[in-house]
Formats: sequence, C-alpha cells, structure tokens
Amino acid sequence: METPLREVRPKVTLVVRMVASVGNYDYIIDYEFQTDGVMRAKVGLSGMLMVKGTTYENKNQVKKDKEGNEEELYGTILSENVIGVIHDHYVTFYLDLDVDGPDNSFVKVNLKRQETAPGESPRKSYMKAVRNIVKTEKDGQIKLSLYDPSEYHVINPGKTTRVGNPTGYKVVPRATAASLLDHDDPPQKRGAFTNNQIWVTPYNKSEQWASGLFTYQSHGDDTLAVWSDRDRDIENKDIVVWYTLGFHHIPCQEDFPIMPTVSSSFDLKPVNFFERNPILKAAPNFEYDLPVCGAKSDSA
Repeated sequence: METPLREVRPKVTLVVRMVASVGNYDYIIDYEFQTDGVMRAKVGLSGMLMVKGTTYENKNQVKKDKEGNEEELYGTILSENVIGVIHDHYVTFYLDLDVDGPDNSFVKVNLKRQETAPGESPRKSYMKAVRNIVKTEKDGQIKLSLYDPSEYHVINPGKTTRVGNPTGYKVVPRATAASLLDHDDPPQKRGAFTNNQIWVTPYNKSEQWASGLFTYQSHGDDTLAVWSDRDRDIENKDIVVWYTLGFHHIPCQEDFPIMPTVSSSFDLKPVNFFERNPILKAAPNFEYDLPVCGAKSDSA
C-alpha cells in the first residue's frame, strides 16, 4: 500500500512587542505579522489597580436606603478598606496604510438582507453586500454595532487584480468598548476620539495625537473629533484610519493587588490584495524537515 502524500504550509508569525508603563498600568502591545498577509495588533493590560480607601471592611457593611438599595461605591470592595474603582482604557491606532500607493478610499461594506419576491424561490431571504465609498470625514465616523454588520475596507481604486477587484486591506474589529461619559464632561472633551471606534481623516503631518498634543492641558479644541468635524474630502486621497481599542474594567478581587493580563486585538487583513492565498508561496514542510525527538538512552 502506497503512503499517502501529505503536505502542509506552516503559518509563521513574527511578533514585535513593546511595553509601556503609564501610571499604575503596564500596556503590552504586540504587532503580529503573519505569512498569510494578516497584521494583528494586540493590547494586553496588567499592573496595579487604581484604588481608593473606604471605611468598609466587608460588603455587608455597605449602607442601604429604605428601598434596600446599596450606597453607590463606584467600584468593588477588593480587600478590607480598599475599593477598586470602575474605569476605562483606550488605545488608539493611527493607521496610515497607503495600500499600493498613497491615493486610497475608505469603503463601508454593509451586509443586508434581501427578501425574495413571491414565488421566486423557496428561500425567503438571502444576504447581499452593499459597498459605499465614504466621501467625507463625517461619513467616516463609525460606531460599531452588532446589528449593523459591516466590513471596513481601505482600497486603492487605481490598482486592481487580474479579475478587476481593487486591491485593499480591511480593518477587522474584535472586542472593544465605547465611552459612556457625557460628551461635555471635561475628560470626555479631551478624550473625544472615543466617541467613535473608527475615524477617517486626510493625512496631515500636524494631526498625529488623537487627544491633543498636551492631553492634560487640553480643553478639547485640538483633538481628532475637532479635525474630523471639518468634514474634508477623503475619497481617493492620502488618508489615515484611526481605530480605538477600548476596555471597560469593573475590578474584581482576582485583580488585586496585581492584575492578571486582560487583552484584545484587531486585524488588518488583505482583501483582494493578493491574486490568491499568499501562503501557497511558502515552502511546504515534510516529515523529514521536522526535528525528531526521543527519549535519551541511560546506557551511556
């Protein structure tokens, strides 16, 4: 009996890591470059929690009103006399992609349900993709929604594959968070970049810091939200996509005193950028290429 031919392509990932200690937290940022063309940005949070003191040593001591509602602690009792405060984390990525050149367009691809006509088919509905090229900045202000399934493509209209698709990359969001603060709250004025998860602006060398050049001295007049409200043209231009990765954090006792790492990520994935699956160009691995491990003999 002949041995069946087996062939695989290894998926190899190059990870470039940086760690930034900001205040009481450590931010671990990994950039993963994969052989199938995917680039993944992953953020991990660890470090010391932000806490405040309290007279309470046990949750049973928390005061209640006549209706039995507990006093709002704005956090969780983590230890005797210690409350971990509810807070958020946001990391904004400045994505100057320049897909096949500087002149790009941002396309929102909406998945829609198409109803079938009476008698047309046993099926009642199917899905279709509606592609909308975003013309100006305000149309590029995007809030992610589970009930508005969409893809977000950056394409080069002037470069196409052999079958005519524009070359591009797409932003693939994963778990993220949006701010719940009032837009006129002073911290939110400075952090107005969290009002949307995706923004698209024309490239401007002076516009690099989403919350302003000097964040803690800012009055919110030099932020991404202010730039975007100019509503400049972004079709077939040198554009920048801003993606904000967010975390809501309600502390729990396992987070104290040192917090286990919490992480999330997003992908930049090729969409018609290659003519076919790029990993097919990788050299295959066969059994004789792999290291053979075995038990060491004790007879020596």
